[in-house]
Amino acid sequence: MSDESVKRFDRIVSIHIQLQSKKIVRAQDLADRFQVSLRTIYRDIRTLESSGVPIVSEAGVGYSIMEGYRLPPVMFTKEEAGSFVAAEKLMEQFTDDTLGAYYKSAMYKIKSVLRGREKDWIDAIESNVCIDGRQGLFNKDIPDALEIIFESIAEKKQLFLTYQALEADYPSERHIEPVGLFHEHNYWYLMAYCHLRQDYRQFRTDRMLQIKRTQIPNVLEHGELDDYRPNHVEREQTKIVLLVDKRVARYMRSATNYHRLVAEVPKGEEVEMTFLSSNIENDFARWYLMFADYATIKSPNSLKIRVREILSVASSRL
Repeated sequence: MSDESVKRFDRIVSIHIQLQSKKIVRAQDLADRFQVSLRTIYRDIRTLESSGVPIVSEAGVGYSIMEGYRLPPVMFTKEEAGSFVAAEKLMEQFTDDTLGAYYKSAMYKIKSVLRGREKDWIDAIESNVCIDGRQGLFNKDIPDALEIIFESIAEKKQLFLTYQALEADYPSERHIEPVGLFHEHNYWYLMAYCHLRQDYRQFRTDRMLQIKRTQIPNVLEHGELDDYRPNHVEREQTKIVLLVDKRVARYMRSATNYHRLVAEVPKGEEVEMTFLSSNIENDFARWYLMFADYATIKSPNSLKIRVREILSVASSRL
């Protein structure tokens, strides 16, 4: 069998798996995933149909497999099996207790279909992978927060929320319509339409004191999560130039998802690093303090003034 035939066989099997994993799959999505033409995807779909897979196609929508048709899971490679270990460790740290328990149950089912050598592969590395970084992502009094939120998003029903905002003296009670969840800066956030504020708001999950299901359907039709999240690139941004010790530059470079690093210029034993930030008053100034003894602020002066203010207040508390 030629290499091209092997590649096509693997692609067709992968297409079959993807069709079983989603209700509708667009041909363009398949073409993008496998980096082939639409014509190739059409040919692969016809091959699956001729082999007896009941595929339903709808012009302008996509492909689906006839309801009720399923094949047993395919075998996993050892690399795919190894990825389960990382996923399981992440789930232990970054989900609530209830969803974590569901995932653990699902993992037992996945492991049950692994071949012997894949099971050995997992056993060899499972006890030697540790992810330690949980920061109280959820209120322990609501161990099923994520489960409730997922259910609400899927069923398009409102939630009742008791929430302690950072600036508020007392918690508030709200009815919200969840749009989506995202994880950022080590915390989970829920983007939702708040009926109390009559606007879209984001809620940090560790500040939720109570969350309850309701049978109240959503009043509004919501778009996708990215439609409501703040776009830091489009917001007005300030240029910041730092002169950083080479030994520390790599640590600042690895933590710049939020503060955009746009240029680096070697300067002897230092590196001139240029950032763009939409919030230098608090976000960037406080982040900079982590590296202040190794990084000199060249510009702007407003950042220098703000850092001095923070340090002055801090020193008065010592």
